[in-house]
Amino acid sequence: MSKSSSLNTVFADLPVTIFEAMSQAARDNNAINLGQGFPDDPGPEDIRRAAADASLNGYNQYPSMMGIPELRQAIATHYGHWHGLKLDPMSEVMVTSGGTEALTSAILAVVQPGDEVVCFQPVYDSYLPIIRQAGGIPRLVRLEPPHWRLNEDMLKSVFNSKTKAVLFNNPLNPSAVVYPREDLELLARYCQEFDVIAITDEVWEHVTFDEHKHIPLITIPGMRERTIKVGSAGKIFSLTGWKIGFVCAAPPLLRVAAKVHQFLTFTTAPNLQAAVAYGLGKPDEYFLSMRKDLTRSRDRLTMGLESLGFPVLKSQGTYFLTVDLSPLGLNESDTEFCWRIVKDYKVAAIPVSAFYEQDPVTSVVRFCFAKKDQTLDTALERLSDAVRGRKR
Repeated sequence: MSKSSSLNTVFADLPVTIFEAMSQAARDNNAINLGQGFPDDPGPEDIRRAAADASLNGYNQYPSMMGIPELRQAIATHYGHWHGLKLDPMSEVMVTSGGTEALTSAILAVVQPGDEVVCFQPVYDSYLPIIRQAGGIPRLVRLEPPHWRLNEDMLKSVFNSKTKAVLFNNPLNPSAVVYPREDLELLARYCQEFDVIAITDEVWEHVTFDEHKHIPLITIPGMRERTIKVGSAGKIFSLTGWKIGFVCAAPPLLRVAAKVHQFLTFTTAPNLQAAVAYGLGKPDEYFLSMRKDLTRSRDRLTMGLESLGFPVLKSQGTYFLTVDLSPLGLNESDTEFCWRIVKDYKVAAIPVSAFYEQDPVTSVVRFCFAKKDQTLDTALERLSDAVRGRKR
């Protein structure tokens, strides 16, 4: 047996992620990338200048493993203001190198071999490998279009005495749902009944539209001491490359997550932390204006796609909207559709079936609208015949 054949199969057997595959296809085909979720502008100038100033004039050696005090205080103040969530910045807040590292720290802190972890499909691609690396057993719940909502039957089918944790993404990527209080209360009831810890991926918490308001699960009665909340400055400020994540939890949970974080990345660039602390303190109007700008982009792409005959599902949050191809009578799956349009029409999108491990929904495609008007308009021009040219 060669050494390579005995490598860690949790990771060795993973395929290239659909995000990297489609982004590479976009590069290979000189296509507009509406697949991967990043804006095509540089981000807020004042926050970038704050990072530059902190780099030139601030401290550039190892900062505190838990995050610089200014940022931990800013996180606590920010969540207190927006959600009424009272946090002790020194014992209940930690800064990580991005939301994915925050989630990894939380999962490895909670899950032991044999523990079952409830996850909802469509599921973000980092969750399952880390659960399995910890020895956990994912229990998958299938959400369906057009509403992607939770219900009693689906929770009853997966929660049991072996359930250790639930991993819940809200607002949900890729389906762009912002979950209402009744769904959160239902999930909270099961967590309390089965003594389950909730790890909540809430990186899109500020990116909500219309009258939809994000409600952190940790604020639901009975969940304060059993929830690990994850946030992301990259999503809040459209600075995805900065990789600044937040972990908020009661001290007994945060202490163990911090020990995992210590041996993953240990700490995070201090100049970026200082700039994020500045950004979190910006007035409400900044965050409301950001939502208005993204709403306008969402509506521009929605109306454009609908005018071309695409059945668009309403986006309540995130950078994404989805299209359900099933009413169109196309003789292809979502994956086949995405490969066709990137090659033939020079536009990249993501098949939502890639977010399922079992029994996938195969008719829904995700587009990113966090782009400049010209980018969206050019993509729409290229897609003008994508539906008519493929009907049975």
